[in-house]
Amino acid sequence: MESSDSAAPFPAYSYVPGGPWPHPNRSRQGHSFGTANIGKDLSGREKRVRFLRGVELFNAGYYWESHEVWEGLWHAEGRRGPKADVLKALIKLAAAGVKVREGRENGVRTHSGRAALLFASAAEQGGAIQLGLDLHLWALRSRELAQNPPRDPGPSDAPVSRVFAFQIEIEQPEPVGE
Repeated sequence: MESSDSAAPFPAYSYVPGGPWPHPNRSRQGHSFGTANIGKDLSGREKRVRFLRGVELFNAGYYWESHEVWEGLWHAEGRRGPKADVLKALIKLAAAGVKVREGRENGVRTHSGRAALLFASAAEQGGAIQLGLDLHLWALRSRELAQNPPRDPGPSDAPVSRVFAFQIEIEQPEPVGE
């Protein structure tokens, strides 16, 4: 998989609402306090680096954090159109990961089901391969998650836990926003 060119280490924990860790942005003790998640006025290369950083975070079990990265890009994309829908689908998939960590099966079902619809819609509008993802495969994976939500395999107080049996693999993503 292509790298995000990010030298940034992973945060000390992946935020889970109601967990023992401070809110990343709102708490002075949060791992991202004082940083803004702004996606406007980024070059194509900067968008690509951020997109791939979101993939790295997701694959490592940092679902809330990947959600935040992709949300900035979704806003930069104007929140409309096929690429925006792919980003929103990834945001929903990351939210499903947070819901697994919270032990909220209905939330996993809702977010995964919405991700499946967004992946399918984006494929219809803009083609089956976007941002280096096979959208038909991701719609299928998301539907499967909605039908059979996983359980958090780690202890509930683990700072990070990968909850999905898959990872996002991207060979040559096209730049976001181009």
